[in-house]
Amino acid sequence: MSLDRLMQVPGALAAFHYTDKGDLVAHQVKEGTELTPQVLDLLAHTCVANLAVATLEARGWEALTGQTGFEPLQGFSLVGLDWSAVVNGNYGVVVRNRDADYEAAFAALAEFKA
Repeated sequence: MSLDRLMQVPGALAAFHYTDKGDLVAHQVKEGTELTPQVLDLLAHTCVANLAVATLEARGWEALTGQTGFEPLQGFSLVGLDWSAVVNGNYGVVVRNRDADYEAAFAALAEFKA
């Protein structure tokens, strides 16, 4: 599986792979976008931080309510004004909101875990 697959997602502007610490390992960017390796590195670190906070919230919720099934977190999306990031595991794809197919993005990301 390669980042090429993620770049085929409708609306894809960039695809990226990062470490558990948020360091950018690899990326692809559609020509003509404003996304740079520095922006994707910041986004990767944001993904790691958001996943840590969401895990904290899920564990707290389960502990306080007794409800289960909130963990493990599988993936999430960060929705911005013009583009969004869809993330699962240590891979992500940035999609233009007006062209995005979030289900297709999550399906493509799931292939990396298979």
